[in-house]
Amino acid sequence: MSQMLQVERQLREMILGLDIGPGEKLTERWVESRFGASRTPVRAALLRLETEGLVLREGRGWTVSPINLAEIEQIAVYRQAVEVAAARLTATLEDRSGLDAIEVMLDSCGADTPRDEWHRVGTDFHVELARLSGNEFLFRAVRDAMTRLSRARWLEIRDEAASVRAWQEHRTILAALRAGGADEAADLLIRHIGGSRDRLVGSLHAERRGLRARGFAVVAA
Repeated sequence: MSQMLQVERQLREMILGLDIGPGEKLTERWVESRFGASRTPVRAALLRLETEGLVLREGRGWTVSPINLAEIEQIAVYRQAVEVAAARLTATLEDRSGLDAIEVMLDSCGADTPRDEWHRVGTDFHVELARLSGNEFLFRAVRDAMTRLSRARWLEIRDEAASVRAWQEHRTILAALRAGGADEAADLLIRHIGGSRDRLVGSLHAERRGLRARGFAVVAA
């Protein structure tokens, strides 16, 4: 793996895992020192992360993108469009055995499952459903949308009840797809994504002051 890809991957993990908080300043020199990399691959890695909306360029420096409540609202509308399209394609497949692996993934979560695993499975559920559709553009769209939501969702899954509710909703969506119920799966997905958005935005609004006290930037527009 090239040095640029190594820096990009490690820096993305730190940003998505909130080891580097939303709104935190970054310098190319700090990144070079942190990862033992030279300036050119570091700059290339930051440029790639900028295209994902994870960092912003500010003059000669960089800032980890704040969590944007308006963006979360917009992503929900986008997700409803692309995920429903992907689900409808999946529901029409003659061979829907690919759903088995997703069910096993859901079954892996239990009372003792670490928070980071709940987060990963919740993300992978949506991404893998889109992959099953066979449409590469829908798959990429869902994967990119879930990446942009990752930090906000990391904060949300501290609520155990929200995680359990999402898991149950995932199961009902999966059951509808197994039965080939395109309309039912579409309706369940729309409600699931909308409910998740409402809980997430509401939680972030309520906790904005506390998050700011931790140095996390949360903006409304």
